[in-house]
Amino acid sequence: MPKGPRGIPEKPQDRKKVLIRLWGYLYRFKWMVLAALLLTVASNLFALVGPTLSGRAIDAIGTAPGGVDFPVVFYYCGLMIAFYLLSSLLAYILSVLMIRLSQKVVFQMREDVFRRLVELPVRYFDSHQTGDIISRMTNDAELVAEGLLQGLTQLLPGVATILGTLCVMAVLNPFIAFVVVAVTPLSIWFAGFVAKRTAGFFAANSAAQGRLSGFVNEMVAGQEVVRAFGCEAACEARFAEITDELYTTGLKSVFYSSVTNPGTRFVNAVVYAAVGVFGAVSAIGGGITVGQLSSFLT
Repeated sequence: MPKGPRGIPEKPQDRKKVLIRLWGYLYRFKWMVLAALLLTVASNLFALVGPTLSGRAIDAIGTAPGGVDFPVVFYYCGLMIAFYLLSSLLAYILSVLMIRLSQKVVFQMREDVFRRLVELPVRYFDSHQTGDIISRMTNDAELVAEGLLQGLTQLLPGVATILGTLCVMAVLNPFIAFVVVAVTPLSIWFAGFVAKRTAGFFAANSAAQGRLSGFVNEMVAGQEVVRAFGCEAACEARFAEITDELYTTGLKSVFYSSVTNPGTRFVNAVVYAAVGVFGAVSAIGGGITVGQLSSFLT
């Protein structure tokens, strides 16, 4: 995130423009992006076939003593193994592709930034800390790479999984699918709550890293001046102030980002319990088979 005076993080004035510029970098590798989309859709579709086949295998077992149709059960189990293996293979290829894509994008960004730096007038470097400039080219660029990798590897499969799951559930039983959709706003609210706070703390942490790099660079380069004017104590106090801020923002950013996993698990548990309760009632009434209920829960 760009930093203003004294390293204070600034929000982009035009988020749409920022996203368009980011898309411009991605468009340079459009064939890799297209391949990633196709791999995402295929991998998630194959993974969604597994629960459906599992439900059919359970229905083939039946509830009557001695009524198991073993050939059908083994047939669906074999298909499940094949689809899951294929889905895992495609997911692995997707992860490798995403890593290469994110690194190519950031490599291009660093090249563009460096070309721009060598064209800037000297007064720019006189008015900006060297450590802050270096931090933008290293730490901030690495954050962009990490954000692209996590965003693409989670966003694309997540959207494909949600849409595919809703379609499959709607075909199996529209009522239970509605129960899942009704609980969805809880997940959306929680995700927004965590993201809003995490983004602010990570931005402040990045700004503190830039200030620390710039301050250390100045103190090391101007060590003779610091000693000549007896500013050691003041410099140590300033260094402690910046490191305390870096510690605080880093601790809060890591804490809020770590809340995501247990919070998501809690929401998933609520959805799982709701599907189990309403699905069991529906199965007792004959509106859904035991195998279909198992597919929903999976």
